[in-house]
Amino acid sequence: MRTQAQVSEDNTRPLNPPQPVAQPGKHRKHMKTAKAQKGKRPATKKIIISVLMVVVILAILAVAAFFIKQLIDSKYYFCSKSVKFIPLEKACDGKEDCSGAEDESACVMKFGANSTFPLRLISTNNVLQAFSSSENKWKSVCAESFTQQHAETACQQLGYSVNPSFSTVQVGILPSDLKMSFCGVGSSKPLTFQSTITDRKVCSSGQVITLTCSDCGLSRSQDRIVGGQDAIIENWPWQVSLQNSGQHTCGGSLVSPKWVVTAAHCFNGEGKKTLSRWNVVSGNTYMSSSGASSVDKIIVNRDYSSGRNDYDIAMIRLQSPITVGESRRPVCLPPQDIGLKEGDSFVVTGWGHTLEKGTLSSKLQKAQIPLVDRAKCSSAAVYGSSITPRMICAGFLEGRVDACQGDSGGPLVYSSDRWMLAGVVSWGVGCARQGRPGVYTNMDQMLDWVHSVMQEFP
Repeated sequence: MRTQAQVSEDNTRPLNPPQPVAQPGKHRKHMKTAKAQKGKRPATKKIIISVLMVVVILAILAVAAFFIKQLIDSKYYFCSKSVKFIPLEKACDGKEDCSGAEDESACVMKFGANSTFPLRLISTNNVLQAFSSSENKWKSVCAESFTQQHAETACQQLGYSVNPSFSTVQVGILPSDLKMSFCGVGSSKPLTFQSTITDRKVCSSGQVITLTCSDCGLSRSQDRIVGGQDAIIENWPWQVSLQNSGQHTCGGSLVSPKWVVTAAHCFNGEGKKTLSRWNVVSGNTYMSSSGASSVDKIIVNRDYSSGRNDYDIAMIRLQSPITVGESRRPVCLPPQDIGLKEGDSFVVTGWGHTLEKGTLSSKLQKAQIPLVDRAKCSSAAVYGSSITPRMICAGFLEGRVDACQGDSGGPLVYSSDRWMLAGVVSWGVGCARQGRPGVYTNMDQMLDWVHSVMQEFP
């Protein structure tokens, strides 16, 4: 009986009692998750703030580094081989201050043409002439036996050849000085143009050759310079900016995909004789450093005189040719003796000062100005004996419109069927002053030198 009573007592307690069942709404996991998210918000904000602070600090450091570099570059030249700085005035001074003469190896150089360039185009007809050194005279090229190969060879020697073409003109309509002496060409393919020519007393066909060498001088429109107007680069695609350590210093003109014509005086002064400090920027309407081309050579006319501003011309060879397109295209070098006269209209372009002692223009400017008669410009009332045959004057004697500081080296162009480089912005007294027109390097007198440079440094 006792045993049964014990069993009965045990049976009232299950061996595996069921676990308590959670009631709805209690101990839900998502409630714990919500509390955890509230705890993470301040941490997320801290991360964002920290990242922003790092970005700001890095930006400040980058700006500081830029200005420090600009300051150092304005005072010192870095010798990479010997890992040292030297004062800027010691670079390109003719003395070796860096190991391996690093500071003297890539500098502005001088070059002078020792002889007359043997080919030229002359007059508005672009008549092709060859120079006879034995007779010291120019000879017009007769049309007989002249082929496309002769045209290509002649244009290559003249420096810029893209789809050259030729035609003929009757001798009878030429000025007298173009029909005094003649030469002919051989039938074989010439290595140089001079290797194939022979003297002729007359052209049996009665015709001489006129030559077009390239696609130069074309713009989208055939249509701050003081008193100028806004311009766009597509209308003046040969205009470039010469920048020294990233700062616009002068203008220039593309005359081939790898050659720029500018002014010699752009390279006067400390820090302007080292090639590595220069870039050429093309294809931009607004002043910018984008699209910069590295410089391979800077060649100044050996006869340049800073005291008189005579022979004020230089050429820059780019490390890589530019890609010719709507916003980058060479201007034509003019034929000699195109017969410019007083009042003929030119266009000058650039980013120079829009007022005397003003500031550079952020947008390309253009101005239309007339040629000033040489006798007037060299009169005692204007510039007197300061004007040499290597100079022309353009502008208004009453002032109003003129090139200014920052336009130096830029193009003065003249249009017939194409735009031609008639002059290079050189000097003047003030900007747009009465009785003080702008003075430009006369390209007609500089063509021998330009062609010689392009041939000497192909």
